[in-house]
Amino acid sequence: MAVILALLLDWFFREPPARLHPVVWMGTYLKTVGSGLTANPPTKAFLLGGCYWLLGCGAVVGVYAGLEALITRASGGVEAILAAFLLKPLFAFRMLLDEVVAVEEALQRNLEAARLRLRNLVSRPTESLSESEVRESALESLAENLNDSLVAPLFWFVLLGLPGAALYRFANTADALWGYRSRWEWAGKFAARADDLLNYIPARITGLLLCGLACPWKTLSREAHKTPSPNSGWPMAGLALCLGLRLSKPGAYTLHPNGRVPTTDDVRAGLRRAAWVGWSAGILAGLSTWMVGRGILGLF
Repeated sequence: MAVILALLLDWFFREPPARLHPVVWMGTYLKTVGSGLTANPPTKAFLLGGCYWLLGCGAVVGVYAGLEALITRASGGVEAILAAFLLKPLFAFRMLLDEVVAVEEALQRNLEAARLRLRNLVSRPTESLSESEVRESALESLAENLNDSLVAPLFWFVLLGLPGAALYRFANTADALWGYRSRWEWAGKFAARADDLLNYIPARITGLLLCGLACPWKTLSREAHKTPSPNSGWPMAGLALCLGLRLSKPGAYTLHPNGRVPTTDDVRAGLRRAAWVGWSAGILAGLSTWMVGRGILGLF
């Protein structure tokens, strides 16, 4: 019930104000402690980055463990409502879909507007992207962030409750802020590897859900391994194969090279597929927590 209520809150209501948003608090902590990390020698930067990550993670998990302990004292219905309100800020499903829609709507006006809007979704340079490359980037971000923004938090919620979802959200936020090469190569390495580990299973689940029956595991795995990331290729390959699209990042990878160049209709189809997968993942997560709560999974 908590998962479904959280999804409904996400679908019909806006995100909490920034001053009350736990992910904003996580980001503030990471930016504060990370401000001088890159100035250190590699070994010291790595050790400090790992220590600050562990301290922040411990605080976040401790807070959510305490909150979960408090709400379990409430009656069933009240407990589910409180859990839903605490879970909702730890994922962002509807906002992801809306941002992809906004890119496509901007593209209908002019290419420059779409390039600017795309910056909300991707970290790559957008100023020289063509119309087809803007759509490819939007669809790649839709697939990758479907895992990061929804499936993975729900996966860890099923396994570890609210502390698990909070753990993942902290790790993913740390990777988004610190997980870069160049000057962040050593300071952000611990955060990047932690995010890789926590995404390993959810990314493959997302890829399978997106791909559905469109292709065998061997084909999905082959395409997914074309990307440098151990995880992001799985959902991107799943969407590319499901829709029959060619998705690429110039100079980095090309997924399903024999697919067609995405059009407006393909973006709409991608959004429908992502929405279906998101709600399916939510229902599966809800059923799993219900079964765990009643010891049903323990029978197997």
